[in-house]
Amino acid sequence: MSSWLITGCSTGLGRAFALAALERGHRVAVTARDVDRVRDLVEAHPETALALQLDVTDDAQVTAAVAAAEERFGGIDVLVNNAGYGHRAAVEEGEDEAVRRLWETHLFGAVRTIQAVLPGMRARRVGTIVNISSVAARSSPAGSGYYAAVKAAIEALTLSLRQEVEPLGLTAFAVAPGGFRTDFAGRSLTQAGTPIDDYADTAGRRRKEHSTVHGTQPGDPAKAAAAVIDAVESGRPPYLLVLGNDASDRIRASLAAIQDDLDTWETVSRSTDFDS
Repeated sequence: MSSWLITGCSTGLGRAFALAALERGHRVAVTARDVDRVRDLVEAHPETALALQLDVTDDAQVTAAVAAAEERFGGIDVLVNNAGYGHRAAVEEGEDEAVRRLWETHLFGAVRTIQAVLPGMRARRVGTIVNISSVAARSSPAGSGYYAAVKAAIEALTLSLRQEVEPLGLTAFAVAPGGFRTDFAGRSLTQAGTPIDDYADTAGRRRKEHSTVHGTQPGDPAKAAAAVIDAVESGRPPYLLVLGNDASDRIRASLAAIQDDLDTWETVSRSTDFDS
């Protein structure tokens, strides 16, 4: 039995992670901005679940939630940074406040929780940090530039973090889901308030009013949760755990395109050093 703290547990993948971990007998601090939305998980698992209010953009709430989880469980063994939401806009359509809020939640929110749990993990030489990324970090579709960018930042941060903590007996990995049947493309999706007509056939196709994917995504959240827990329990998780056939296909296509560019431009790439 290990102790988990999972952010963003009110709906979607976060809730699936919490349910799966509890059903496997782990102790779980289930968190949400509205703590009432996760109290049912505690009622179903009163001995092993702890409901905590947590807005990851609030320093004080992060500190308090980590302290409460450590006090109740004696430490945090696994942190899952799941809190977040989707955002769609052409790059030119991006609104400063909305973009800053996106980064504050996804990236800086994750940094807050990581920095809060690491002292305890380092002291005990036990810990796994799971950062939820997205297939968008590698495929970067039109209309998802800001979301793709923040998820790419999460992946880069995770790779550096993994190298920093592995000598201490800890590890970190990122998870890149494709389309899963959650509220991501529905209630949780935000977008630019003022569309630009010139992007109607690119970024515009991904606006909520044009979307047909909500409720039909191929991914099963319960299976995603089981895969993440299996990776944690393996003791040797991959740096990037890709979830979903769609995600696997899109990431392989992205890697192939990068490889093609590397091959095509290799002579130029290798021509820029000082002559020996």
